[in-house]
Amino acid sequence: MEIVTLEDFYKDTSQLIPEGINKEIGHFNIFKIDELNKSPKKNGMPYNRRAYFKISIISGRNKAEYADKVIDIEKNALLFATPKIPYHWLPQDENQSGYFCIFTTEFLAPSKSGMVLDDLPIFKPGGYPVFQLTDKAAEEITAIFKKMYDEISSNYAYKYDLLRNYVIELIHYGQKLQPLSVLYPTHNASARMTSLFIELLERQFPIESPHQKLSLRTAKDYATQLAVHVNHLNKVLKESTGKTTTDIITSRIVQEAKILLKQTDWNISEIAYSLGFEEIAHFSNFFRKQTGFSPLSFRA
Repeated sequence: MEIVTLEDFYKDTSQLIPEGINKEIGHFNIFKIDELNKSPKKNGMPYNRRAYFKISIISGRNKAEYADKVIDIEKNALLFATPKIPYHWLPQDENQSGYFCIFTTEFLAPSKSGMVLDDLPIFKPGGYPVFQLTDKAAEEITAIFKKMYDEISSNYAYKYDLLRNYVIELIHYGQKLQPLSVLYPTHNASARMTSLFIELLERQFPIESPHQKLSLRTAKDYATQLAVHVNHLNKVLKESTGKTTTDIITSRIVQEAKILLKQTDWNISEIAYSLGFEEIAHFSNFFRKQTGFSPLSFRA
């Protein structure tokens, strides 16, 4: 493959090197696909893929050949390309539109973005670099590209910081589309499930009003929210924490009950309701079983 320099790329596409491009900020630019298709070299590879990362939003029928994968695109696609993995994009019709941006490692250096590109699942070999999109998702992503396309021509002094944020948003969008098994390898799956459960549990608290009520109360509630079978969730938590799902939920509810009894003037009925108990008697029996005290004696 003939390697085309960055300068040749801009010359071929009638673009100028953007001002402010230097080693300190790295390189970034963005293009409209339908405008590039007017170029006489539209079927060629317009820049050296071995030097740049690329993110594209493309509308049209296409075939993507990426490493060992061949993906047929019927309408909309989001594509992530890394310098380390070759790919080939084959348009299947003439109605091609969208945007793509290119950037160097320096542009998203950890000191600027907090990211190490080669460590991200979206850019790793074996990942899923091409995503077919619904019209709604394509519209959301296209809106980000439009912001970048307008911003790069602005006179805003910090535009490259803003552009960097848009690129990071695209990367996160793509990584959220990755299967869980790619984002979190098998040996970390249990730890990840435990983390998701604890995060979901803690999001139910604190209880800040007697009119607030726990939305998730049982092990089955949490399993449903995490899209796993309750037995699987229980097995994972038992292995990673030594406690069952119900044990962990119960412990956290007791903790919140103690806080509400000691730090609020809510009556027992209000506290019981906010913690998911329909009857005061059920809450009193629960609290006594877990602590050895009645709610009133604990409050005293």
